Amino acid sequence: MKIVIVGCGRLGAMTARRMAEAGHAVTVVDYNRQAFNRLGADFPGEMVLGNGMDEDVLRRAGIEHADGFASLTNGDNRNIMAAQVAREVFKVPRVITRIYDPIREDVYRELGLHTICPTLAGARQIHGMLKGA
Repeated sequence: MKIVIVGCGRLGAMTARRMAEAGHAVTVVDYNRQAFNRLGADFPGEMVLGNGMDEDVLRRAGIEHADGFASLTNGDNRNIMAAQVAREVFKVPRVITRIYDPIREDVYRELGLHTICPTLAGARQIHGMLKGA
C-alpha cells in the first residue's frame, strides 16, 4: 500500500515507521525539516518538506497514487483541511484524521471522515482503569 502521512510529530513518526516496517510505501510530509529526525536514519520511506494542506506538496508526496492518508499534526483545523483535500480532491480511498476536540470529532465523523480523538480514547481508557481499581 502507498501511504501519505501529514505531520511528523511523535504519532506521525511512529505510525510512519510501523507502516514502513510492515512493508508499505510511506511518505511523510512536514513543514519542519527537524521533525524528520524522529523517523531515524534508517527510515526507508520518503520525506517531503512542505505544508500538508497544499495540493502541490501532496502531489510531490505521491497522493495521486495513495491508498491511504493520515493527517496527524497537532492542529485540528490543519488535520481537517488536509483530510478533506485528500478525500475530496484526490479521492484517496482511506483517509484518517486526528481530532483533539471531541465536539468536532462527532461533527467530522458525521461528514464521513474517519477520525480518532485521543481525548476521548484517553478518557475511556482512564475511566476503565479507575473502574477496575
